[in-house]
Amino acid sequence: MLEIKNFRFSCIGIGILASINILSSQNEFRALTWSQSTAFNSYLMRDVHQQYTERQNAINEALVSSEKILKYVEGCRERYQKIIGDFPEKESLNAQIVDKVQGTDFYIEKIIFESKPGRYVTANLYMPEHAIAPIPAALELCGHGLNGKGPFSDTAILLAINGIATLVVDPISQGERLQLIDKEGNPLTRGATTEHTLLNAGFNLIGTSFAAQEYWDNHRALDYLLARSDIDSEHIGVFGSSGGGTQTTYFIGLDPRVKVASICSFFSTRERTLELQGPSDGCQHIPYEGREQLEISDFVLMMAPRPLLILSGKYDFVDLWGAKQGYKELQQAYQILGVSDKVDMLIVEAGHGLESKKREKLVSWFKLWLKNDKLPVKVAPQEKFQLSDILCTSKGQVNLSLPNAVSIMAENVVQVDEWALHREKFLAQEKEIVQAKVLELLGLKEFPAAKIRIETTGYNLMREYEQYKFQIIREGEMPIPCILIIPVNTTTESPIDLRLQEEGKAAFLSEYSNIATALAKGTILLLADLRGLGETTDPANYSDVKYWNREYRNAMVSMHIGRPIIGQRVIDIFTLLDFCSEYELIKNHPINVYANGIYGPAVIHAAYLDNRISSVKIFRSVKTWKDFIIHPMQRDMYSNVLYGVLKYYDLLDLVGLSRGSISFID
Repeated sequence: MLEIKNFRFSCIGIGILASINILSSQNEFRALTWSQSTAFNSYLMRDVHQQYTERQNAINEALVSSEKILKYVEGCRERYQKIIGDFPEKESLNAQIVDKVQGTDFYIEKIIFESKPGRYVTANLYMPEHAIAPIPAALELCGHGLNGKGPFSDTAILLAINGIATLVVDPISQGERLQLIDKEGNPLTRGATTEHTLLNAGFNLIGTSFAAQEYWDNHRALDYLLARSDIDSEHIGVFGSSGGGTQTTYFIGLDPRVKVASICSFFSTRERTLELQGPSDGCQHIPYEGREQLEISDFVLMMAPRPLLILSGKYDFVDLWGAKQGYKELQQAYQILGVSDKVDMLIVEAGHGLESKKREKLVSWFKLWLKNDKLPVKVAPQEKFQLSDILCTSKGQVNLSLPNAVSIMAENVVQVDEWALHREKFLAQEKEIVQAKVLELLGLKEFPAAKIRIETTGYNLMREYEQYKFQIIREGEMPIPCILIIPVNTTTESPIDLRLQEEGKAAFLSEYSNIATALAKGTILLLADLRGLGETTDPANYSDVKYWNREYRNAMVSMHIGRPIIGQRVIDIFTLLDFCSEYELIKNHPINVYANGIYGPAVIHAAYLDNRISSVKIFRSVKTWKDFIIHPMQRDMYSNVLYGVLKYYDLLDLVGLSRGSISFID
C-alpha cells in the first residue's frame, strides 16, 4: 500500500515523499503518550464509583434506626420523582373485555384499555374459577419476550388456581403493542429489546423514558383492576422476571397500593452491572440515576416495610454477587423496621428466568401475604394455549386493529409540537438565560474554569509545513490528542480549520489530498479526536450491535452519571478553542470548524455558546432531534441525546440563533 501511494504521488509531481512516509502508518497519527482502548469507559466509571461511594456512605449512616432509614427512603423517592418526568392527567380507561378463554379451574379474560387517549394496552386476566369475590390479585409485568403476555403464563395459571387473580400486561413493543412494524404487523427490528432501546432515545429527548412509560401503563392497569368489584383492592401484588423484574423495581417505589412484590432475574447492583456487563436495554435505565445516587436496591427499598421477595439464579447473567450485596441492605433495613420476616431471597441452581422452584416460591409468598394462606401450593394443570387463543385484537396488533390507536412515534410528535410555543418563548429570552439552560441540559454547571496544559508529544519538519502533535489536558477531563499542521506560506490572516471527523483524525490525514488543499491555501490545520472517538474509541465488542449505537455503553453511562456525552464533547471543543487562543504559533487566527456525523450536534452547541468560532460547516449529521422522534430506526442516537431538551429547543433553533455562522453542506 505504501509503494502504491508513493508511486501515485510521484506521478502527479507532489514530491513530498517524506510527508507520505510519515503519514502512511496509523500509528503516526497518534498524539497521546499512552494507548488504552477502554480509557473513556474507565474515566466514566470513576464517576460511577464516586457517586455510589457517596451513596453507600449515606445508607450506612441511615441503617442505624427506623427514623433514619425511613428518612433515607423518602429522600430516595423524592430524587426518583425528580428524574422520572411528568405523567399525564388520568382519563377514562374505556376498558372492555373482548373475549373469554376457558382453562381448568380458571379462565382468561381478554382485555383492552387506554392508559391515555389512543394508547391501547392489551392484557389477559387469569381468574380463579368459583372464587368468592372480592379476590386478591396480582399484576404480572412481562419479561423481554416478543410475544409479551402470550401465548400463556405458567405463573399466572399457578396463581389463579391458588386463588389469586393475575393480570398479565403487554408492555410497549411487546405482544400486541409493537411499534416498529410493517403493514402486516411483522417486526422491523430483531426483537423487543432493540425496539425498547430505539424508542427510549426519543422518550429521553422529551424528558421521559421507556421505563417511565411502562410504569404509567402498569399504573393504569392497576387502576383497571381496582375498579372491578370482584377484585380485593386491599390485597394487590406485583411481580416480574427479567425485563418484568425491571418494571417491578421501578413500579413499587411509586405506587403504594401494592401490598406485596417479587423481583426475579433483575435485582443486583447497578454499579457492579455497569462495570461487568455495561448498560443493558434502554427500558432498564432512567437518565441521571447515578447522579442522584440511586442504586437498584434503593428503588426496591421504597417497598419497605411491605413484603418483598427476591428470586435469583446461581448461573444467571444478572450478577449474583451484586444481588447478595443489595439483599444484605434490604435485610438490614427490614430488620431495623422490625419486619425481618417480610423480606426473603431464594437462590436456585438455575439461570435466567422464572423457573419452577422460583415460581412455586413466588406463589407461596403471595398466598401468605395476600390471603394469609400457608397451605402447600396447588399443582397447576398442564394447560397449553396457542398465541391466537389469547389475542385481544383482530389483527394481533393494536396499531393495525384499532382505528383510533396512536403509535408511540406519533404520540411523541404531538408532544413536541405542543411545546412549539414554549420553545419560542424560551428562545426569545436574554442570551444569558438561554445559555444557562443549554449548559444545564448539557450537564455543565458553567463554562470550564480549569486552565489547559499543552504537552507536545511529537514534531516533524517537512518541506512545505511543520507538523506538531499535542495532548491537551484540562484537570478533570479526558486529554485531547491533536495534530497541528502549519504551512510555510501561512500569514497573519490565515484561518485555522479545526477538523472533527467521527472516523478519527487519522481518516482525514491518510488522504493526502486533504493536506495538499490546505497547503495550497496556507490554511492552518488542527485535527483532533474528542473523547470516545479516534484514539479513544471504545472497542466495538463492548456495545452490543442490537442497540444500534457504536458507543452505547459510554453514552448510557454518561447519561447515568448526569454528564451526557454530547456535553462532554462540548467541553473538549472549548478546550481546543482555548488551545487556539493560547498557543503562540496560532493565536489570533480566525477559527473555522468542519465536523461530520456524531460530532455535529456537539459543534452546534459549542458554536452557539462560544463566539470564538467564526464559522461551522457540518456534513452527514443529524439536523433535528425531531427526526429522531419520527424515525427512531437510526444509528448512534444515544451519542446525541439530551434529557428533556425538546421542551426548550431543537438543533435548528441553535443554528438559527448563530446568525448564519453554522451551515449544513449536504
